[in-house]
Amino acid sequence: MTNRDDHAVAADLATEAGALLLGVREREGFGDAGALRAKGDRASHEFLMEALARVRPDDCVLSEEATREERLDPRRLRADRVWIVDPLDGTREFSEEGRSDWAVHVALWERDGKRDGKRDGEEGGRLTAGAVALPAQGRTLTTAEPPKLPAVPQGRFRIAVSRTRPPEFVQRLAELVGADLVPIGSAGAKISAVLTGEAEAYVHAGGQYEWDSAAPVAVALAAGAHASRIDGSPPAYNQADPSLPDILVSLPDLARSLLDGIRDLHR
Repeated sequence: MTNRDDHAVAADLATEAGALLLGVREREGFGDAGALRAKGDRASHEFLMEALARVRPDDCVLSEEATREERLDPRRLRADRVWIVDPLDGTREFSEEGRSDWAVHVALWERDGKRDGKRDGEEGGRLTAGAVALPAQGRTLTTAEPPKLPAVPQGRFRIAVSRTRPPEFVQRLAELVGADLVPIGSAGAKISAVLTGEAEAYVHAGGQYEWDSAAPVAVALAAGAHASRIDGSPPAYNQADPSLPDILVSLPDLARSLLDGIRDLHR
């Protein structure tokens, strides 16, 4: 595996971690949701950390399950390559029998100068590889072979939102731009839905972290989708503070109307 390129590493590790999580689900059952979430989180985190230490030993890692001290490690901010991972995105859905809208995220951020090309407005570096495994759906979306974006529907379109706490802000936005809300579980599953035709946009403004969006944003950008903060600026990764509170991912032809609508609501 050490000879594989970064796209393949991301895809393989996300897929393998997803298979591991399916095994945890099968062994533990759904009787104790809290215990299932904890065991899934820990098992996937340990697998990804051990695997990355083996196949990319010189790189740093930022994981949702890392300790506070690990997240604040100054070596990460000086590094040229940082893997940003969410070992289990959507723990609630993972712990509910029959739900498939949870994911594993593996993304690579690289400092500018390590690869050619730079997106306008990005500071310090950019996402260069990523994969989102949707284990219970039997698929992995990857920058190696980005999905072909669906066409924009005629008339009303769909915005993916939280199934448990859709923000009032997005409800007002949907009314303004003529969209329907589609409740979906994890952030990775929502962004994946935009790329696979189950929704046309995902708007979130309720607080997230880098690991919630890095891998799905990497795949979205590779596929040609729009991905930005809700003010239109590009999302920045591998920051000292990993908070990344809002995100917009959409089919490219819808981005302008969504950004205009968001701006109008904030006036």
